[in-house]
Amino acid sequence: MTKLLLIGLKDLKLAFRDRAALILMLLAPFLLTLGLGFVTGRFSGGSGGISEIPVVIVNLDGEQLGDALVDVFKSDDLSELVTLTEADDPEAARRLIDEDEAAAAILIPEGFTQSIMPSAEQFAGGNAADPVKIEVYANPSRPTSAGIVKAIVDEFASRVEEGRITGMTAVTQMIVTGRLAPQDAEAAGQAMGERLAESPGTGLGIALNTNTASGETNDFDVLAYMAPGMALMFLMFTTSYGGRSLLAERSQGTLPRLLVSPTSTAQVLGGKVMGIFFTGAAQLFILIGASTLFFQLKWGDPLGVIALVLAAVFAATGWGMLITAIARTPAQVGNLGSAIMLIFGIMGGSFIQLEALPEVVQWFSKITPNAWGLDGFTTLALGNSLAHLGRPLLALTIMGAVLFTIAVIVFNRKGIMQK
Repeated sequence: MTKLLLIGLKDLKLAFRDRAALILMLLAPFLLTLGLGFVTGRFSGGSGGISEIPVVIVNLDGEQLGDALVDVFKSDDLSELVTLTEADDPEAARRLIDEDEAAAAILIPEGFTQSIMPSAEQFAGGNAADPVKIEVYANPSRPTSAGIVKAIVDEFASRVEEGRITGMTAVTQMIVTGRLAPQDAEAAGQAMGERLAESPGTGLGIALNTNTASGETNDFDVLAYMAPGMALMFLMFTTSYGGRSLLAERSQGTLPRLLVSPTSTAQVLGGKVMGIFFTGAAQLFILIGASTLFFQLKWGDPLGVIALVLAAVFAATGWGMLITAIARTPAQVGNLGSAIMLIFGIMGGSFIQLEALPEVVQWFSKITPNAWGLDGFTTLALGNSLAHLGRPLLALTIMGAVLFTIAVIVFNRKGIMQK
């Protein structure tokens, strides 16, 4: 373990001694964030946060859960963030978006509540139909505002889905154990649904709360989306830079000399990977600290930020190692890394909010650490904590593990780490 740390720290020092690398790791994302802040009016005065987002909501459901979502957008917590307009016609709501009179339209379909609260026969048979989906019709000219609305609706939907699965499991278990008659299952499910919609303790409102624990207002800041977007995009440069150094040392003869020392191949490769990880983590933490200091940007729950940074760097390091394993020369690593940095930046939402991109691009964005990282940072910026980062943290961890496994297999086949 000591050798791993020594090799990793050595690569970290080398990376921060390279002026060209420092420009791309730190200065470029910082200046781009600064420029985007001026373009969006972040530094033009006022609070600097997004407020009064025009939203249209059409509630065709008219039952507990549909009304609950409307109440979320009418709540005091979101009163300064959104300006809500209720409508009855979905097509009219879509026209308002097409005419750029609102950032997003939320369309709650008929039968939404009923799809969440299955009938007695469905409970008894365990074959409840999939729930009806809420549609968010986003304005492509207001990607950031529309993305905030989408994040709120997604959080609501995830809470409802969590309650639905929990309720069905509980009721089914009671039926199996004989504590509940099948004909009473529907009534029990409806009672659970009513509590889900009405009780603040279910979490429907907690995740959307824009107040901090100290009672201070935590308005969503436009830079809370842009700053992590730029940082995550240039993180891909950092990981490919580390991989390029591995091949450079091999071609220069440094790596073979290291391999003939009392150091195993696994220790050398592990130390190199650790060096890339240390460099990426240092890059993100420095950018977070700088944006906090100079822009007064609130990133959210510190534990959540730390966990998300480590998971994002782990996934990005996996990509960096895979690029290194595929490439033959340091120049190829640099070219591939730069191309993937830009592609992932676009696909992951660093430049354009994901909801404004075609559905196929949104689907492929799931392979990028950028998309999952931005999802997590936006969740934190909306006032959530580490407990609400389950999906992005799990996705980033799995991504990194899979990529590392593939990279090691390719390394072994190509004999890159052979003495």
